Amino acid sequence: MTSSNMLLPPNHYEGELTQLGDSYSAACSADIEALKLAIASTAEASMIGVGSGGSFTVASLLCSLHEAYTGRVSRPSTPLEIICTPALASSSPVFLVSAEGKNPDIVEALERARRFSSRTVHVLTNRRDSPLMTHVKSLPGVKPYVFELVKKDGYLATNSLLLDAVLVARAYGELNGIPHPMPPDIAALRIGEQSVQEWLAGAQSFIADAVRRGVLTVVYSPLLRAIATDLESKLSEGALLHIQLADLRSYAHGRHLWLAQRPQDCAILALVEPSLEKLWDGMRSKFPGGIPTLTMSLSGTDPVHLIAGLVAQMHLVASVGRELGTDPGRPEVPTYGRQIHYANLRDVIPLPMPAGPAEEQSKYDVLGAHWPSQRDHGAMRRAARAFADTIRTQRFKAVVFDYDGTLCSSQSNDAPPPPSVVDHLVRLVRAGIVVGIASGRGGSIQACLQDVMPDDVLSKVRLGLYNGGWIAAADVPPTPAAETSEFLSHVTRIVVRLKSQGVPILAHRTTHPFQVSVRFREGLPTDGMWFVIADALRQAGLDLSTMVRSKHSVDILAKGVSKSALVADIIQKDKIDPYEILTMGDQGAWPGNDAALLEHRYSLSVDMPSRRLDRAWKLAPAEKRDVDATLWYLDRMVLEDGSVFRLTFPDAADRGDTQDA
Repeated sequence: MTSSNMLLPPNHYEGELTQLGDSYSAACSADIEALKLAIASTAEASMIGVGSGGSFTVASLLCSLHEAYTGRVSRPSTPLEIICTPALASSSPVFLVSAEGKNPDIVEALERARRFSSRTVHVLTNRRDSPLMTHVKSLPGVKPYVFELVKKDGYLATNSLLLDAVLVARAYGELNGIPHPMPPDIAALRIGEQSVQEWLAGAQSFIADAVRRGVLTVVYSPLLRAIATDLESKLSEGALLHIQLADLRSYAHGRHLWLAQRPQDCAILALVEPSLEKLWDGMRSKFPGGIPTLTMSLSGTDPVHLIAGLVAQMHLVASVGRELGTDPGRPEVPTYGRQIHYANLRDVIPLPMPAGPAEEQSKYDVLGAHWPSQRDHGAMRRAARAFADTIRTQRFKAVVFDYDGTLCSSQSNDAPPPPSVVDHLVRLVRAGIVVGIASGRGGSIQACLQDVMPDDVLSKVRLGLYNGGWIAAADVPPTPAAETSEFLSHVTRIVVRLKSQGVPILAHRTTHPFQVSVRFREGLPTDGMWFVIADALRQAGLDLSTMVRSKHSVDILAKGVSKSALVADIIQKDKIDPYEILTMGDQGAWPGNDAALLEHRYSLSVDMPSRRLDRAWKLAPAEKRDVDATLWYLDRMVLEDGSVFRLTFPDAADRGDTQDA
């Protein structure tokens, strides 16, 4: 670095770096419990992290740590990858990262991920008010994690990147049992035995050589990919140096030819950790003389080491900029650059063509008929059309809904249905339609409905609580039963024992004589945990046929307890023909807790259909699930004289394969 460059006042980018300590401290003290729960909920799955620029670095760090701690192959992706292949979101949990939330790419990626997946989509951002957050608030099944950043970054991500990276690093470190994975002060970060500033001071002659050559090759340990990713992003986006990335072994497969044929274009930075130090030392010893090399040797690959590497390479970029006399934080961006950045992607990138009508696809999915399984499209299409035609011509006098995931979002906390759903229920009840609600919950449902429904409507709604074990009008609180069930007591003892053995059971509740309800750690999928409980009951010689699961719990029911009991009650007390009753739920395939409810001849799914082809189809558009799908059905319930309603679904020809809403 020339003396004249050293005397220049700090540029904008360097000024941002002086604030890294504050951002680091803010991240170290932030409440990350919700973020930790979100990450913990994905422990049994691969993950997709999505971001652009500096946010792509955070996405890469997220995926690297996820692979390191869970062993699940995970993929950092750009928004365009999700936009072009949104089906990726249907098989893996998605974390979208965006500091400002203004990037049109990330907004469109969110829309398409939500449209093509029933999984929760997670959003990590640093602004509560942004185009991204506007979409987050309007979409179901999206969970935001907002950590406000006081001062906006310049052209290149600095403080937002460090803030989000430390949050992610802390989350994985703490989940892995390290109470304080990060030192309290940024000055404590180390590159090997050196401070960041000491390492940087020793790198100045190499930086000068790299700038003179105009190029940089970065070879790295795969465990340090996130650091290499961000260095490439900053040097390329700032138009500072030509840069190529390769892990140490990829470099050995031919890229070394540059050393022989274009040595004047070579300067090599190695990002290594203890497991690859010998490999790098052996490689470097064989390089021809005169090739500038620099090593960033980290002491390990724990979260704290990765953060140290990110901080060090940000400062390295500042040194490159100063050597070039350029401010990486405030380049002159041409008009066409802004125009291509803010392209309206929805208009120029069409939605992928679906494999077939959404209702057929949902049946194939629940049947496990994924590629390359053979499918009889003709038989499935005929079954779909036959069901749709039949339910379209039927007249109904009653409708029975599941609660969680159907009338309100599936969640561990009790909550009433949204006003839009309540308005429809009031409309139906006041028209003389018998409305029933079946739920695995207890009296909390009655209390929630009491808060949002008029008294004249509440008294006419029929509840089937505890999975249909207790049936009464919605204005009647359930009363404790005097009798107990030895079967349920035995189940309770087994559940308590499993919890003591480390099974991640958050809570359990025994409601005699109806059921035992088991909830797991927040966000943990119940599909896998169902088998853990089932196997324990099997070993005890207990009947497994009464076990069901929702999205948030596993319920073991006493003999004779079923949500279908509410349908039977309406048939008996209201003298309604079974074919004049419509049922609706989200978990239609056994062991889903709506399987019995959707065994009814006329039934609709709002998420997972049953495996039968003559009932329980999901006819709502692919992008509408849970409450959104319920509202889609409710909007099509047309009242007629005589306290009946019919469903006005468009036929397949009118709706088209994309099933526009």
